Amino acid sequence: MTDPQPTRSGRLFVLDASGNRVLSLNPDGSDRKVIVTDCRIPDGIAVDIEAGHIYWTNMGVPNRNDGSIERADLDGRNRKTIIPQGGTFTPKQLQLDKENAKLYWCDREGMRVMRSNLDGSSVETLVQTGQGDTDRRDQTKWCVGIAVDARRGQIYWTQKGPEKGGLGRLFRANIEIPKGEPAAQRTDIEVLFDGLPEPIDLELDLKTRLLYWTDRGDPPRGNTGNRAPMDADSKTRPSPEIVYRHLMEGIGIALDFKGGRMFITDLAGSVYSAKLDGSEKRTLLAAQGNLTGIAYAEI
Repeated sequence: MTDPQPTRSGRLFVLDASGNRVLSLNPDGSDRKVIVTDCRIPDGIAVDIEAGHIYWTNMGVPNRNDGSIERADLDGRNRKTIIPQGGTFTPKQLQLDKENAKLYWCDREGMRVMRSNLDGSSVETLVQTGQGDTDRRDQTKWCVGIAVDARRGQIYWTQKGPEKGGLGRLFRANIEIPKGEPAAQRTDIEVLFDGLPEPIDLELDLKTRLLYWTDRGDPPRGNTGNRAPMDADSKTRPSPEIVYRHLMEGIGIALDFKGGRMFITDLAGSVYSAKLDGSEKRTLLAAQGNLTGIAYAEI
């Protein structure tokens, strides 16, 4: 007789940039715990359940080129720096490609999309949108949100543009740089959407081939959760569908595929949940600080 499999329960991991903390809570908002303190403006988070790790980015002081990436156990113990301060400029959203043992992140003021091994070795720049202080002042070059379709060998990312500027864009490219091309002059970069208010974090639903993202910027299209088909033809691609409105500077997004729901954070300090079509909206927590990245996992 085989032992019954232990039932896994969902858990949310949320970053508080103003309190420099990593929080953990149940998907209904209960049992909130502070598991890591003394971060350096944390922004992106990813969970590796099998290995029992969380990874997060620290933006550091945005003009000082002192960003870093850390790892800890799911309870916050055994904390370790993976990418040291200055190994990345201002790291933002972070994604784990477990199958290929890679971390991917966007570097805002570094104006690039980056990846490394899970131990922080083999750091690579996959996309470079600008160089130097003059380019750095151009926020259309700032890379923020990242998502990875490892099976198809593609990355998706956002370049947010100036605050409430309506110049945000969402891109796709192959993970591997075309042979002989530098990261700054890739010929395989595709613009999926432009003229967005201020797109931030991204998630992919690879079963339904839908792309989800948060957008800051001004209403009606800004401060929203959005989704759109990943594979629609560029000439007939429909406008993004708004599935969540009235966020207060929306940032993080995480999808629970089994439960058919999404979780969103905003800088006003709320955690929200809804079905993937935007129905059954709930506010799980409020006034928790400036919340940024969020990840959902079954542990």
